Amino acid sequence: MQAILSASAMHDEFVKELLVSLGKIPVLVHEMILVEVWKQKVFPVLCQLQDFNPKSTFHLYMVIHHEATIINLLETILFHKDSCEAADDSLLDLVDYCHRKLTLLASEATKDRAVTLDGQTQISSIEELQAQSAALEFEISLKAVSVLGYMAEHADSISVINRMLCTHNLPCVLVQLIESCPWSRSRNGEVEKYINGKWQRIPAEDRLKMTKLDGQVWLALYRLILKEECQRKYDFNSFNKNQLLKLRAFLTDVLIDQLPNLVELQRFLAHLAVTDPAPPKKELVLEQIPEMWSQIVRDNSGKWKAIAKYQVKETFSPSDSDLQQQAQRLAETYNLDVMERLLPEKPKCGSCGKEASKRCSRCLGEWYCNRQCQVKHWPKHKKSCQLMTETMERIQGDRLIKT
Repeated sequence: MQAILSASAMHDEFVKELLVSLGKIPVLVHEMILVEVWKQKVFPVLCQLQDFNPKSTFHLYMVIHHEATIINLLETILFHKDSCEAADDSLLDLVDYCHRKLTLLASEATKDRAVTLDGQTQISSIEELQAQSAALEFEISLKAVSVLGYMAEHADSISVINRMLCTHNLPCVLVQLIESCPWSRSRNGEVEKYINGKWQRIPAEDRLKMTKLDGQVWLALYRLILKEECQRKYDFNSFNKNQLLKLRAFLTDVLIDQLPNLVELQRFLAHLAVTDPAPPKKELVLEQIPEMWSQIVRDNSGKWKAIAKYQVKETFSPSDSDLQQQAQRLAETYNLDVMERLLPEKPKCGSCGKEASKRCSRCLGEWYCNRQCQVKHWPKHKKSCQLMTETMERIQGDRLIKT
């Protein structure tokens, strides 16, 4: 939350600096993939166990929510080139992660699962948890689009570029996203778009207006296709060429007026339509491969086979004391006071810069030395205060799970 607030308010991004300087970005990527593996290998088994009916699903929800928290943090810090450089070899694992999420998103599977339980009132706590997991999966997949765009912009590693273009053919995946547009839907004759974490009805006069998600996909395509190193590596064979040329139908004057950089992409596609680019040169490349997913699966395969055999509550369910300890540990992890104790120095007044002891009661994110400074600073703080408050309300709303 502090990293997002600092970036939104254009303050000193000390959280990003600490993660970079202490080499923690690979740890974040590993944590995120660990939860992803857990959701695929363990969570479905839990949901199928007939006797699994925990008193509270909070501890399970916090594991699922942890992945969304990390992808939000990565989206914030990978905007900067030094963060991508600090990620080092974990960028390969992150590319694979984004490919998995974008493939799901292009198939609209996440959106379909997210609305499966819409309108139902009588559902069990496990069914509600599954619905919330699907909704989070949709949001996580959308965040993966912008994370991929930042990697496409900043990554200079031949292995990373090769993995994006040759191994996963991400330009064609992005073309499919443009065609399917899973963040837009039609309901009861009304067009709705997924904006700022929720579906919003779009008036007829605004339906051609580009959303943030539209812009992120187009920018990712722009970088992957027009970047010199990417053009040298990408194979513009007949299939890839035909897929890319589908974009010409979407590059209207209205779209280009909103994102002028796309003029270059439009020109490139016009040239591509009448030429056959030379195939990429075959070079001897010692390619690095991602290791995190396979390592996690290899280290835990024995445990998961054992879990799959458990069919009764007595042999599987952790004790209430274990659940309480897990919930308490996660609550402490996300405790604002605990995080503030990690700050390198005492908080400063947002207005005058002196040491402060009082903070904004609404967002809890800005500090002041007295009431006069708070009133004076309010016009500048208002926008970020609103953003922070909405973020906290949304997180609290997500945690309301039936027990």
